[in-house]
Amino acid sequence: MKKFLYLVVGVLILIFVLWLFPEPMPEYIPERDYIDMEAEILESFILAKDSSVIQLPEGHFLFSQALSLDDKKHLTIRGMGMDKTILSFKGQVKGAEGIKVTQCKNLIIEDLAIEDAAGDNLKISDSDSIVLRRVRSAWTGKVSTKNGAYALYPVLCSNLLIEECEAIGASDAGIYVGQSKNVIIRNNKAYYNVAGIESENSSNIEIYGNEAYENTTGLLIFNLPQLTVYGENIRAYDNTIYNNNIPNFGVKGSIVSAVPKGTGVVIMATKNVTFSKNTIRDHKTVNLSVVSYELFAADDDPENTTLDQEAENRGIRSVDSDYTQDVTYNVYPKDILIHENAFENKFSFPTLSNDYGILMFMKNKMTIPDIVYDGILPKNIPLQSPEYKICLDNNGEINFVMMDAANDFENFSNDQTPFDCKMIL
Repeated sequence: MKKFLYLVVGVLILIFVLWLFPEPMPEYIPERDYIDMEAEILESFILAKDSSVIQLPEGHFLFSQALSLDDKKHLTIRGMGMDKTILSFKGQVKGAEGIKVTQCKNLIIEDLAIEDAAGDNLKISDSDSIVLRRVRSAWTGKVSTKNGAYALYPVLCSNLLIEECEAIGASDAGIYVGQSKNVIIRNNKAYYNVAGIESENSSNIEIYGNEAYENTTGLLIFNLPQLTVYGENIRAYDNTIYNNNIPNFGVKGSIVSAVPKGTGVVIMATKNVTFSKNTIRDHKTVNLSVVSYELFAADDDPENTTLDQEAENRGIRSVDSDYTQDVTYNVYPKDILIHENAFENKFSFPTLSNDYGILMFMKNKMTIPDIVYDGILPKNIPLQSPEYKICLDNNGEINFVMMDAANDFENFSNDQTPFDCKMIL
């Protein structure tokens, strides 16, 4: 009994120390020497014709308003390189986005950088056949909740390629794809964001060859309720996801603000996901989690689940406590295959900065798990039923946890045996 009391006291002391001395936040401070060409570049966007190229010169350019494209076809926006053509919206007074694209087809944006928009740096909506190539999207200075939500933000798009891009400092997701289909996200880097890369309510997605590091969480594969479409058929492979341990600076009440720091990957409430041949390492809470939306919606504190109007206007999603009203939404993950991945961890003990880390410290023998499954299922559905199957195959020697979260962790278990299976998706 005394040993247990000493352990509890020690945990409380560590939590107090973490509260008293918060971790420093990362910062991105490139050198800039701005040139005034706002009128000329703004005019080139306004007068852009179909089947043309907007060639942007080398230099650092400052804008007071958004650059917009609407209903354009076969258009290319090209800079001289993402270290050479810098479009900065620092001090923006008109519009929320840096570049806003709507209802375009066959659009290429490449070889430039976008910085410091009041809202999202690059938003593309209702568009088809889009290529983003070698685009750096960033907020400069120390990362902050005041940064825009999304660095690269395609939504309601189809036939999309995002390659060789960089996303830095987003207060929600660096590289985000929402309610879209037929998407390739490859060979990108995402760091200093809350979520590095996120696929939300999107289908037929390939995510490969990416690096996600020094975010709060590296990769999110989500389905959220009350949206027009729900995602499936996602393949994530050959990615390196590591050291995503920075404090969560997401807007209070947003869905990503509920993700604990030190989480490598979260697969939530989606189906037909193959996660293979990735390297996931060095996370202080968990390397990979497979969870239901119920786990996120379990927080009944209104402060943690309510967004203000300004955040909602920016497209940030909150935790929806009324998700059961959406009869087409399935809150449980199903048909998830996790195989041939490499899991490693240089950290010895779970973080005590969040409830999940404390839970693992107390119930998982002070060990950081590699894979966690919350074990929440529909009523009267047994674990590993054919319609809600999770398969782990050939991931090496890992620490696995089945939380049994629906029953207050009563049957918390490290037994991976029920999940040792193969699946063809």
